[in-house]
Amino acid sequence: MITTRLRGAVLAVTTAAVLPLALSACSSDDGGKDTKDSAAASSSVAREESKGTADDAAGPGDRPFGTACASVPENGAGSFDGMSKDPVATAASNNPALSTLVTAVKKAGLVDTLNNARDITVFAPTDDAFAKIPKEELDKVLADKATLTKILTYHVVGRKLTSAQLSDGTYPTLEKSTLTTKGSGESYTVNDTARVVCGDVRTANATVHIVDSVLMPAM
Repeated sequence: MITTRLRGAVLAVTTAAVLPLALSACSSDDGGKDTKDSAAASSSVAREESKGTADDAAGPGDRPFGTACASVPENGAGSFDGMSKDPVATAASNNPALSTLVTAVKKAGLVDTLNNARDITVFAPTDDAFAKIPKEELDKVLADKATLTKILTYHVVGRKLTSAQLSDGTYPTLEKSTLTTKGSGESYTVNDTARVVCGDVRTANATVHIVDSVLMPAM
């Protein structure tokens, strides 16, 4: 009788000792799995948040847009990457579509002024924009430094303007008067006449919006 009771007591003690260990082992296995799943989920969320933050930081105003952007060389000093490394007058000189503008800037003696400026916006007329002006009239303007300077400085705003800021704004120019911008998405105009055909082009010291017409200040 005593022996039977003793065996029962030993069995009870053994069971009591083993059961918590088994439960602990099960708990440890599940907990490890849960921890791994949790870590994986956290890592996934972190990657998504990081991606979202990067995308948000880039924004729609950080990439060139517009139909004329297709003509920009993919490589070299005249490419978007190449222009981003040079000050604005130098960058423009490497873009074949802006050769008339570059000639005008040199004749007006504005190369150093533009290259040494900080955080400006330049509305840059293409060669086709200058071609809209009758040749005789254009030649006359190119020969008149004061008039040429007035026209060119009217294309410069003393702060960087992204496409988002072009939606509806009035901005003072280096010429001391103002210009207005309107639009949305990838369609913007300046003074209701000039269209932005390649916007948000970055240079080392400026944002450039290439336009299809020469902007004319009040004379």
